[in-house]
Amino acid sequence: QVQLVESGGGLVQAGGSLRLSCAASGYTFSSYNMAWFRQAPGKEREFVSWIHWSGREYYADSVKGRFTISRDNAKNTMYLQLNNLKREDTAVYYCARPRPGSSGFLRSVEYDYWGQGTQVTVSS
Repeated sequence: QVQLVESGGGLVQAGGSLRLSCAASGYTFSSYNMAWFRQAPGKEREFVSWIHWSGREYYADSVKGRFTISRDNAKNTMYLQLNNLKREDTAVYYCARPRPGSSGFLRSVEYDYWGQGTQVTVSS
C-alpha cells in the first residue's frame, strides 16, 4: 500500500534552516509528481511546493527564494530545504501524492495520499 513518511521537522530560530524528507513506498515513485503542503493552527492547509517527476519545480510566492524542493528517485524520497525561516513558516508540513489523472496541483483535493506530517516551529 502507498505510504508517505515525513521527517526532519523541529524547533529552529528565525533565520535558521531545516531539511524535510518524505520517504515514499508502495508505488512507482519516479512516475509521480509530488508536493508539500503545510497547515498552521487554525488555518487551512496551504500549498507550499510541487515537483514534477522529471524535476521541474513550482513554489508558492510566500516561500519562493527561501525553500527548495528536490527528489531522489533512486531513493524514493522527496526533500524540502527550508532556509531563512520566518515565524509565519510555523506549521505541520505534509507531503502528498496527486490523484492519478489530476490536472492541477495547487489544491489539496488534487491529492489522494498524505503523510502524517512533521512539525516545524520557528521561534523569534
